Amino acid sequence: MNRFMGLPLKRKISIVYMGANVLIFIVSFFLILGINSMAQSMELVYQDNRQLNHLSEALTDVQDSMTLYLSSKTTDSLENYYKNAQNLQDISDELVGRVSDNSFDRMRRNIRNMTNDYLGVVSQTVEAKRGRNVEKYRNHYETATELYEYIVSYINSLNLDQFANNSEYYTQLARAFRAFETVGVIVMTLVMVGNIIIITSIVGMLVRPINMLADSANEVAKGNFDVELPNLSYRDEVGVVIGAFNQMIISIKEYIVRLRESMEKERDMQEKELMMEAHLKDAQLKYLQAQINPHFLFNTLNAGAQLAMMEGADRTYKYVQTVADFFRYNVKKQETNVTIGEEVTLVDNYIQILNVRFSGDIKYEKQIDERLMAVEMPSMILQPIVENAVNHGIREMGDKGKITLSVYRQDDRVRISIKDNGKGVSPEDIEKILNGNWNRKENQYDNNGIGMDNVIKRLKLFAGEEDVMDILSEGPDLGCEVIVYLPLSKNMG
Repeated sequence: MNRFMGLPLKRKISIVYMGANVLIFIVSFFLILGINSMAQSMELVYQDNRQLNHLSEALTDVQDSMTLYLSSKTTDSLENYYKNAQNLQDISDELVGRVSDNSFDRMRRNIRNMTNDYLGVVSQTVEAKRGRNVEKYRNHYETATELYEYIVSYINSLNLDQFANNSEYYTQLARAFRAFETVGVIVMTLVMVGNIIIITSIVGMLVRPINMLADSANEVAKGNFDVELPNLSYRDEVGVVIGAFNQMIISIKEYIVRLRESMEKERDMQEKELMMEAHLKDAQLKYLQAQINPHFLFNTLNAGAQLAMMEGADRTYKYVQTVADFFRYNVKKQETNVTIGEEVTLVDNYIQILNVRFSGDIKYEKQIDERLMAVEMPSMILQPIVENAVNHGIREMGDKGKITLSVYRQDDRVRISIKDNGKGVSPEDIEKILNGNWNRKENQYDNNGIGMDNVIKRLKLFAGEEDVMDILSEGPDLGCEVIVYLPLSKNMG
């Protein structure tokens, strides 16, 4: 069946059509043979009776032609006698071996023998007549007539017995013929029904893939591309069409998925850019609000630095210049992204300013991988973290406070660690900070600067992932470490 279903569609239809016709032809041929055979048998039923009738008629013709010759003694009557005698002899010779029943066979042989005897007596009668032996031909004539009458009586008796026997046989043949007709009708009906079932089943198998294809095509036309695809069972013309249709649907679905992913990525990028800009502007606004007119202050600090330099106050000049650089970074760096090196420089300036304020009490160490200084990151990230470490960690420790800044690579990410040896942070507060639920006003110090929630949000937008920061603290007075994770892939193409 698999081999058949794999054939071309035209060949399969031709095979089904020819197979049905051949089956009907074979059944019809055997039915016709059976009918002909039974018809011949019925035709032969009364053949024996007809043969005996022919024998009786030929016997009568011989008797009549002999009598006519004896009465007229003409040449025509003599020729007619010879003709009838030869005809009787031929019919008599055909009697033996034509009947299967033994009793009838013996009776036929008796009739043939008596017929031969009769013909001999008739021949003698004719010869005696031709020899003008009146006495002799009369005796032979009487003997022939008696033998004729006896043979006719014997034939009639055999004919009646054989007719009765043949009538019974004919009745049996008639019943068998009617039964054969009934069987023939039943067989033809079964063959036709079987053909219909077989053809319907095979046509159904041929059409089923087409129906499945039509149903799938209708669903696709309605916009449902998640429709169940038809099975590709056989490689005929329909199978080729189904394979092409399935491949087309798969290609369309893949294209839609790629298009949707592309649109989602583009939308996410746009949203991230908008949110990044919004958070940056918010951070810049909050930071600028925390200052006293940064532009005026920046210009004033520059003027103070120049005045200190002219007066020879080098330490004052360096301090004022550092404060000016600090404000210059915040005023000039309006871009979304900066480098790690620029952020580290801002932290350096910030620590220097604080050390002037607190008489050098803050110890500051750096462990920097210089190869990572060109890696990009969002602006104003590290300084707020350092500011929180100072205000909430080491501000009350005097000259014992220490800040350590480390920049190094770990696998495919850059890790920036800002560690202090201050008060530490409780696990509850760490969870609040990382989840954006930290409220600075609850704390003793309010720096009015950029909050950690803003820093974390901008880092997530930049990295495109959630894991951007860890806060580690082993317990009270054991310090705190804030680790920022930056994706290295963003900076490597």
